[in-house]
Amino acid sequence: MKQIFTSLLITLFAYIHFAAAQNTRDPKAEAILNAMSERYKKMNAFRAEFSYNLRSPQEKLDETFTGTITVKGAKFRLTLGNQEVYNNQTTVWTYSKEDNEVTITEYDPDSGDINPAEVYNMYKKGFKYNYMEEKKENNEVFDVIDLTPDDKNLNYFKIRLTINKRTRDLKSWQIFEKNGRRSLYSINKFQPDIVVADSFFNFDKSQYPKVTEVDLR
Repeated sequence: MKQIFTSLLITLFAYIHFAAAQNTRDPKAEAILNAMSERYKKMNAFRAEFSYNLRSPQEKLDETFTGTITVKGAKFRLTLGNQEVYNNQTTVWTYSKEDNEVTITEYDPDSGDINPAEVYNMYKKGFKYNYMEEKKENNEVFDVIDLTPDDKNLNYFKIRLTINKRTRDLKSWQIFEKNGRRSLYSINKFQPDIVVADSFFNFDKSQYPKVTEVDLR
């Protein structure tokens, strides 16, 4: 299980910044994505409770976990399963509750991976996007948009966003990996415009007695 989470976090927790390429832009999809992006950019900070499902027929995996994420600009603090991730835009701390160990790395905005704090904004560079369908769930209507990365060397080939048609909130995103894995994040509770101090995104060693530090900076 630790290896699954470690692999997931390597994939997810750095800012996306692919080389520019000519995008095929679906005008309908672009209008929806722009509206979603503007909504989130206007928020000082927000917090979301979510569920995460990892499914892989080849590995006989079908597991669901719950987590929380707090976002302020590009800073985020995330709890998922037995791991916590802190990113203050300078340093990233990945803490394992199981091992009482924290791994410290430098924040690299040019790593080419996906930052959960920037999911609503990542379509702007390095992706083609297309409107797929409109669907209804629990008396709400959602727009479904697929993002396809220009970089064909990535370990995933598609990200599917589901966006509330009325509020423009991001309801879910699903990552389709080339090895058959499917990672689905679904927002269960959303708190916009919260007040949170910058220090909230720093790992406080004093709160974790006898923690082992692995400094890779």
